[in-house]
Amino acid sequence: MSSTPEQRKANRRLGLILASVAIAFMVGFMVKMTWLGR
Repeated sequence: MSSTPEQRKANRRLGLILASVAIAFMVGFMVKMTWLGR
């Protein structure tokens, strides 16, 4: 089951999108905690 270069590029792009969404949620959570922690 070998993946084509197009599939690898799509998988890499999907991984980057998911990682950026996870980082955005983490940053938003940290900002919320700092604002509510005061």
